[in-house]
Amino acid sequence: MSRLFTQPVSEATGHAAQLFTAIKGAIGKVPNAYATAGSNSPVALEAALNLDGALRKGSLSAKEVEVVKLAVSQDAQCDYCLAAHTLMGGKAGLSAGAIQAARHGTPGGDAKLDALAAFVHTIVRTSGDVPAPVVIAVKEAGYSDAQIVDTLLAVAAITFTNLLNRVNATPLDFPPAP
Repeated sequence: MSRLFTQPVSEATGHAAQLFTAIKGAIGKVPNAYATAGSNSPVALEAALNLDGALRKGSLSAKEVEVVKLAVSQDAQCDYCLAAHTLMGGKAGLSAGAIQAARHGTPGGDAKLDALAAFVHTIVRTSGDVPAPVVIAVKEAGYSDAQIVDTLLAVAAITFTNLLNRVNATPLDFPPAP
């Protein structure tokens, strides 16, 4: 059960209603996480949507963005985001094995995606300066400085929804992640 106010999408008004209409038009439904964010702060929901829009224009592929979101969500232990991004990762072309590899930082058969996941797990799990060998490794795997910066943007984007869902205990409206 949600811990934060979540208005039925059909009862939303103003800016929240506009955002919900756009989301429903784009993906067919308003996910519970977006409904909660928009019910409480349409500005926060709009910012989250804008971050995701920026990522779609950035230097990372859809698969790479999903690898980042899966790695961060695993480390945050956000069941809602793991469910959502397991589904989205599959739609982006990640295999079930690649999804598990991204989540757990294990080899998944694509050395470049594996390096990205390892980089993300390190930056999320550590504090202070990221060790130089970690940055060198992701660059040696083929990631540019622009892609590293876009990776950090993806980490920031998913961290917001991870936190929202962990505070809210958002009910799943996606199949649970295996």
